Amino acid sequence: MQYQSGNQIRETFLRFFEEKDHRRVASSSLVPANDPTLLFANAGMNQFKDTFTGAERRPYSRATSSQKCVRAGGKHNDLENVGFTRRHHTFFEMLGNFSFGDYFKREAIAYAWELVTDDKWFGIPKDRLYVTIFEGDAAVPRDDEAEQFWIETGVPKERIFACGAKDNFWQMGETGPCGPCSELFYDMGLEASNAGKDLPFGEDDDRYVEIWNLVFMQFDRSAVVDERGKTTGYSLTPLPKPSIDTGMGLERVAAVLQNKLSNFETDLFTPLIARAAELTGMRAIRRSGELSEAEGLVTGHDFSRADSATSENGALAPEAIETLVSNASLRIIADHARAATFLINDGVLPSNEGRGYVLRKILRRGIRHGRLLGQEQPFLFEMVYAVRDLMQGAYPELDDSAGRVAKVIKAEENQFDRVLKIGLTRLNEELQGDFTGAKAFHLYETFGLPLDFMVDAAHDASVAFDHAGFEAARAEEQARARASWKGGATKTASPAFRDLPRTDFHGYDEFVATGAEVLAIVKDGQGVPAARAGDHVDVVLDRTTFYADSGGQVGDTGRFTSPDGNPIVAEITGCVQPVQGVRAHKAILKQDLAVGDSVNTIVDGDRRYAIKRNHTGTHLLHAALRQVLGTHVKQAGSLVDAGRLRFDFSHFAQVAPEELEEIESIVNREVLANARVETLVDVPIDVAVNEYHAMALFGEKYGDKVRVVRLSDGFSTELCGGTHTDATGEIGLIKIVGEGSVSSGVRRLEAISGTGSLDEFRRDFAVAQLATQLAPSPETTPAEALRLRLASNEDELKKLRRELEELRMKSASGTLDAALASAVEVSGIKVATLRADALDRGQLRTLVDNLKQRLGEGVVVLGSTQPEGKVAIIAGVTPGLIKRIQAGKLVGAVAKLVGGSGGGKPEIAEAGGKDQAQLGAALAAVPSIVAELLG
Repeated sequence: MQYQSGNQIRETFLRFFEEKDHRRVASSSLVPANDPTLLFANAGMNQFKDTFTGAERRPYSRATSSQKCVRAGGKHNDLENVGFTRRHHTFFEMLGNFSFGDYFKREAIAYAWELVTDDKWFGIPKDRLYVTIFEGDAAVPRDDEAEQFWIETGVPKERIFACGAKDNFWQMGETGPCGPCSELFYDMGLEASNAGKDLPFGEDDDRYVEIWNLVFMQFDRSAVVDERGKTTGYSLTPLPKPSIDTGMGLERVAAVLQNKLSNFETDLFTPLIARAAELTGMRAIRRSGELSEAEGLVTGHDFSRADSATSENGALAPEAIETLVSNASLRIIADHARAATFLINDGVLPSNEGRGYVLRKILRRGIRHGRLLGQEQPFLFEMVYAVRDLMQGAYPELDDSAGRVAKVIKAEENQFDRVLKIGLTRLNEELQGDFTGAKAFHLYETFGLPLDFMVDAAHDASVAFDHAGFEAARAEEQARARASWKGGATKTASPAFRDLPRTDFHGYDEFVATGAEVLAIVKDGQGVPAARAGDHVDVVLDRTTFYADSGGQVGDTGRFTSPDGNPIVAEITGCVQPVQGVRAHKAILKQDLAVGDSVNTIVDGDRRYAIKRNHTGTHLLHAALRQVLGTHVKQAGSLVDAGRLRFDFSHFAQVAPEELEEIESIVNREVLANARVETLVDVPIDVAVNEYHAMALFGEKYGDKVRVVRLSDGFSTELCGGTHTDATGEIGLIKIVGEGSVSSGVRRLEAISGTGSLDEFRRDFAVAQLATQLAPSPETTPAEALRLRLASNEDELKKLRRELEELRMKSASGTLDAALASAVEVSGIKVATLRADALDRGQLRTLVDNLKQRLGEGVVVLGSTQPEGKVAIIAGVTPGLIKRIQAGKLVGAVAKLVGGSGGGKPEIAEAGGKDQAQLGAALAAVPSIVAELLG
């Protein structure tokens, strides 16, 4: 077994399978294309999912890839384990080989054994390998076939172990392709064991490590449904074309071939760990031989002894690296830097929901561990360049995106610093009231406050920390996350569509096709030989002019007629692709129709032309956005229909009005130029990307040959299968009608073209005519006249609001005497309450201060009804009494009576509620609540 670097292992694997006639396929994005069941790509087979189910057809039946994967949210979440084990990661690479109905078990097993054991490839000693197979259950027999094939390759029978379905039976979802699997394990040696003794295979997970999983997809799992539609069980039927899906973790194999016990000791991580140490200041500590007591407590290691292991030029010697690798915080920073770099590169941006939320948690966890090592300043963004330098050989796109990724991470670091400060303030406020475990978890999740920090703060404030409530809230959040991304049932494509030939599409150049043959009619998901007039069905033809939903462009509408062109056979309301290449027409039948009949297809030409104008306009907008805002702009989604276009793109800030104006001017300049729209057909994908520099569109999968759409002699060049105008002048005019935020880091433009722009112009002209009547002089533009009138009206409204607030405040102040007169005494403390509706919180605080001053020594509680059915409560305690009673605890108790909560400082605190009907009763209960708090 010879040492191989991580990059060499990746290349060796892919080259091996290329020699076995596999197509090398690039990794797909970490954001799964057209698969809402997945949070992130987490296995090599994700990008081939539709191929396995029969919904997609590829020009090859064997493939190999190195897939970027993330497991940090939803069903698959390793985040909390990362840094504290040898092999858990948020980001990792999955090496795999795949057969789509080509070879099966015998070949897959033979390939695996050859690659792993042959000295030409990995050369792993055979006496350190073990194999598992499926032991069988009531539904599927023992996989004797796989065992026999392993024995044929040379694996001794005593090294083959049968295991249960939990480890050795794989399924894509509740339904869909599934089958037994076989795993290869490597014996890391007794030194890897945490058991302290020599245990056999199967009894020591630290020592015996799975390095490769071979999945034999040979069944289709279907739900058994009773007459009420309820699922009563599942049945397995053999797939007509069994397939192979394998997965080998690059990081694990690197540990094996580099003779390391931990993945973090391999060359995939050690440069990142060393850089993390330098950025967090630990390298300077090693050189000086000094380590403060606090830093020693945080790290748990004495880095002063590593000083002599640092060479004169500053490079780290092996023993110094070994010391650094043992530090959990550095491992976490290295791992999370990889995950964040690749996620942001693939278009994910920090946010408070979905994928962006998981990215934010990864980033904040890395930042927090930097702070544990003493680094209070932004540092994680610098790790991006270390990741780029290490991995750009396999992922050259990192070289172009590193600057943008670093900018995003630095912005998140600065924001997290601000959030932490807010979180500390909130923690202090919560400690004055009812500090439950659920509230602590909210601070942990929202503000990133560490659990141990909150426990210590609670102890210092003499508040018992609710550990059980915290863990219950954590479990609830994890369950919610799993439910959000639990994945849907994955079904194989309906046989009614799956076995049909591709539909010949003639719609790029024609709107009418005559004599198209009906190949299939699908009603309620089932193929039928014929359908009656009035039925809603899907109709598949041998050829069509109808464009199907794809790439953001909506499908065509129109009609079928009889071969003689007279009676309308069906109204077509849309067109989709249930299986790649097969076009299903959404039809409302006007006449009876049967398989084998012939029809003419007629697309709604006016609607198609409008769609074409908007689609070509989308390409122009994309290019103009990159020209004005920067090349970091990437498409993040689109919708092109007849009425308007919608374009989502990556950008960090709102697009300024002057930028929108410039974008609009650039686009319409290209429209007025009436430049030719050139479409290149059947261009090899590598030529399209590398020679034409064509941009790929969001969520699309591309084959070996693609269509390239070029506008204005290269102003815009994109891979696109949509329909377009012949020249830019056909668009007429592009008008941007909206710009806004979709999510953190993603903006949306909406625009119209053609007659839509004309309609918009007419509406704007009517408004301008009305505004002109308000102009003080002919020289004033309509827009300026409207602004002046609106400003005048706003000033008048502000004046009236001030007068109303002054009247309300005056009225409330007049009730202070009554509040003082009705004050009661509780255990020697004066307690005054007052209801003052419709005042804002600032005014309420002023009243509280006035009451406290006039009361001398005592407690004050004010309540007020607010807009939208809300309640505001403010409590005040004079300074001499805060040791006996705190405003935060008092206001929290009163707020519960109006369905709310709150807290604050000992002298003044605020709360909100939502039950206005209970406000009077809540204020009446204040004396008894004060008595209870005083004990």
